[in-house]
Amino acid sequence: MKQLFIILLVLPLMAMSQTFEKRMLSMTEFTVKQGHTAQFMEGVKKWKECYNENEGTNSWNFWSRVQGENNVYGVTGYMPNWADMDKEDMAGKSCRMIAMTFIVPHVEKSHYAISKTLPDWSKKTLSTDSKLVWVTYFKVKNGALFSEIIKEVTATIAAEEGEPRGYWYSFMGGGEDDPDYMVTDLFSSYAAIDEDDKKDAPFALYKKVHGDKKANQMMDKWRMALGSSWSYIWELNEELSN
Repeated sequence: MKQLFIILLVLPLMAMSQTFEKRMLSMTEFTVKQGHTAQFMEGVKKWKECYNENEGTNSWNFWSRVQGENNVYGVTGYMPNWADMDKEDMAGKSCRMIAMTFIVPHVEKSHYAISKTLPDWSKKTLSTDSKLVWVTYFKVKNGALFSEIIKEVTATIAAEEGEPRGYWYSFMGGGEDDPDYMVTDLFSSYAAIDEDDKKDAPFALYKKVHGDKKANQMMDKWRMALGSSWSYIWELNEELSN
């Protein structure tokens, strides 16, 4: 659980800008022990209260994963660069015993990742009323080809709709099973997902614009570039965010 201390006590997280610009995103997933969810959530609440009482200045979002196995929660926050990780968070250190006593005993495992934003592939502004995020993860076989495909499809979407869809990130390091890229779509409600489903899918739009032949060629490239992909919806917990 040493990693958990690094996440909770040291990692600097900056307030979120409303513009999707170049920066880094830290992401931590906590798998909570079966039957320990209420205790874990109460522990996070105590830690947040302690952090703010000690005049901590960092910001983060706290999420619960909707699908998949186990009870999984996530903490995300932005930082401008690697050097920001050298800064000490004294408020976080002051609350280390809260984490030890009320959070760590209820965590089965944690996973930490860092990614960087890809503004050239993404929408330019961030929604201010997002309650849900749909995250699609990609593990690729050919990074150069994957990049070529995303740029071309994104350019087509931007030309037709005025801007790209979603917010793209590239992962910085990680294990052999970790993704290489992810794209996030923000929603204010589940009903907003229904509205989004009425749009043409990216490749369907590409086919409509460029025709069957070019679309089929693009799909062949996609199969060569992509290893696997998967997705989850994450629901924002405003009470435990900061």
